[in-house]
Amino acid sequence: MYIGLDLGTSGLKGIVIDDNQTILAEANAALTVSRPHDGWSEQAPADWIAAVEDVMSALASKVDMSGVRAIGLSGQMHGATLLDAAGEVLRPCILWNDTRSAVEAAAMDANPMFRDLTGNIVFPGFTAPKLEWVKNNEPDTFMKVAKVLLPKDYLRYFLTGEYVAEMSDAAGTSWLDTGARDWSDTLLAATDLGREHMPRLVEGSEASGSVRAELASKWGLPANVVVAGGGGDNAASAVGVGVVKSGDAFVSLGTSGVLFAASDSYQPDAASAVHTFCHALPDTWHQMGVILAAADAMNWFAKVLGQKPAALTGALGDLQAPGRALFLPYLGGERTPHNDAKIRASFLHLDHNADQHTMVRAVLEGVTHAVKDSFDALTSTGTKIERLLAVGGGSKSDYWVQAIATSLGMPVHLPVAGDFGGAFGAARLGMMAATGAGAEIATLPTIERTIDPVPELKGDFDAAHQRYQNAYKALKGLN
Repeated sequence: MYIGLDLGTSGLKGIVIDDNQTILAEANAALTVSRPHDGWSEQAPADWIAAVEDVMSALASKVDMSGVRAIGLSGQMHGATLLDAAGEVLRPCILWNDTRSAVEAAAMDANPMFRDLTGNIVFPGFTAPKLEWVKNNEPDTFMKVAKVLLPKDYLRYFLTGEYVAEMSDAAGTSWLDTGARDWSDTLLAATDLGREHMPRLVEGSEASGSVRAELASKWGLPANVVVAGGGGDNAASAVGVGVVKSGDAFVSLGTSGVLFAASDSYQPDAASAVHTFCHALPDTWHQMGVILAAADAMNWFAKVLGQKPAALTGALGDLQAPGRALFLPYLGGERTPHNDAKIRASFLHLDHNADQHTMVRAVLEGVTHAVKDSFDALTSTGTKIERLLAVGGGSKSDYWVQAIATSLGMPVHLPVAGDFGGAFGAARLGMMAATGAGAEIATLPTIERTIDPVPELKGDFDAAHQRYQNAYKALKGLN
């Protein structure tokens, strides 16, 4: 058996799979976020450890853990977990959605070597600018920093006693030479840190250590259970859904939206606000376009109307050409392709005939146009997208999925119901580390059905997308 642990922002999930990749048990533990000041977002690493204890104990109560061979890890990216020379936590972890280091991030991004070496914009959510903020605002703490760990890698430290990170998560720190798959001494020195402050690096499918004997005894594990490198949450989810080869991609219509494409080469374009990171498998990279409000936009509008999102989208009938009404889904700013934290959402071109259906369609179409923005940004770098899966709550709307298929001009495949997320991908990475297997076991899920584009509406969606882009340019100055 193989365990996958996924450390999210709102909770930690654990699953157990067998050699056939059948899920045998799962367990969850909730987590909370502390926001002591505007724009701050923190968690206590001790809470993660308590969650692991709860989840592992719950799994042990459901299955005989003596058959476990490996544990894989997945987790929220970018968090700054700071340890002193004794391995003790110095302050609460600064999370991925914390924006306090905007000034530091802008200053670092103005130095061309950061984009040149990392392949990415230095976003405020990334790890390196957070250390700059600590240096500028908590200098006593900064002086005590001996190791900087990402959230899931602090779990690894607890499980194994080893300081180790893997490539997909490390690529989101602004310290990794993403093409070389190694820490950049130049970038570390630019932030008054050195390689000694970083964990050693492994690939996500490699062993990083073994579970400590006292923990193995407590949870009923055999001796020397391998802990795999694992992956950042999106990379691990891609392993879970089988998007591990060039040409394969998935669109996730969750609270936020992600268009994720695997690539067998490194081809960054930082200016497009596309994330170019290492994948969780060797010699593989991935690109992501990130939409900050996808299903969240529909959830917001449904709440305004006092209705359920599924009822609103289910009443739309067959796909129609986009109307004159436009919705820009920038409720909290936008990442790809604008990197614009200030822009906000807008309805445009409403008239006396605009009704509930008009506005619901506009919301779905607005997110569809945002997906097209990411698609164009990714493919402009040479990334191939030949097969596209849809996952997340928004993929339950056939109208929405067909709008995306039509806008992109390609069919969208819907997997059978099942859990193909970060915990499942982490368990697969654990299986690879224990058995020597590779990407071949990260198979695509069974496809329940495929939603094809409507060719006669492609021109209408293209024209609406152009109006959408023009609207952003016009509104940007007003924000």
